[in-house]
Amino acid sequence: MQFTANQIATLLHGYVEGNQEVVVNQLAKIEEGEDGSLAFLSNPKYEHFLYETKASVVIVNEDLALQKPVGATLIRVKDAYLAFSELLRVYDRLRNERTGTETPSFVHESAILGQDVYLGAFAYVGRDVKIGNNVKIYPQVYIGDGVVVGDNTTLFSGVKVYYDSRIGSNVILHSGVVIGSDGFGFAPQADGTYSKVPQIGNVIVEDDIEIGANTVIDRATLGSTIIRKGVKLDNLIQIAHNVEIGADTVVAAQTGISGSTKIGSSVVIGGQVGVVGHIQVASGSQIQAQSGINRTIALADKKWGGSPAMPYSSNLRSQVIYSKLPALERRLTELEARLKKLNDDTR
Repeated sequence: MQFTANQIATLLHGYVEGNQEVVVNQLAKIEEGEDGSLAFLSNPKYEHFLYETKASVVIVNEDLALQKPVGATLIRVKDAYLAFSELLRVYDRLRNERTGTETPSFVHESAILGQDVYLGAFAYVGRDVKIGNNVKIYPQVYIGDGVVVGDNTTLFSGVKVYYDSRIGSNVILHSGVVIGSDGFGFAPQADGTYSKVPQIGNVIVEDDIEIGANTVIDRATLGSTIIRKGVKLDNLIQIAHNVEIGADTVVAAQTGISGSTKIGSSVVIGGQVGVVGHIQVASGSQIQAQSGINRTIALADKKWGGSPAMPYSSNLRSQVIYSKLPALERRLTELEARLKKLNDDTR
């Protein structure tokens, strides 16, 4: 894809300073810019690269005062960072613009597909599935019976959606995501074995959600596992059966949330956090990476850290004390030796 500086400036509601017809065909960091590339500058710490870059076009803030001559064509906008972010979104949308049905693929005769759906090779769409408009289903995606997928949703290669799951609009499921696998439900028997408890609920993924690669969301035993609108999940996360995650919550990689736990809205959960089952985490909570949440967090908008988790400031003090334990042990050993000597001298 090739665009002129003038075309880009029009898209970003900016203006060109330099050659309006210069053509770019790739995006680059300003320090790595080459002929034909487009870069941006928003952080003053990187301004010196502006006078050195080989990029053909650079997006800058409209109030930037140049200290030296610049070889690149400039596009001046109100906020260079936001403008470049918008350009990335447009570029990504154009790059992934696909329609039509590739072969071989399978669509059950009872399935309903909306307009402008892309169906990649070796994809499978089951019985009574309903697919919205402008949905992109990449190769080797499996969509089980009775699944509903909303408009403008993308399922990248290798996504598996089990039966009766509900996927909203404007959702992105990255490769390896599994929606609706069985929850971890087994009943202990008298002889020490375990009997499987059928998991007959489903998973509901609401609108405007992004789920990272190889994340798994289990179906409910009864009812629904629910991921509310605007949630962002990183790669390699495990969400157990009957969990509910509130709107606009973000969860980092390698976190595990056990069954029937309710996470509030706008919660921030760091990487490798473990959350036990059947508890609640209040809205606005911020949980440090590698924390262990073993009981309900009832207070909203608080920070937590450690395992087991405690208020964030208390956890920091505990870490300081922990780092001093070797020195405290030496002092204690010395005091014990001095005390023993005093006792021996008084006998």
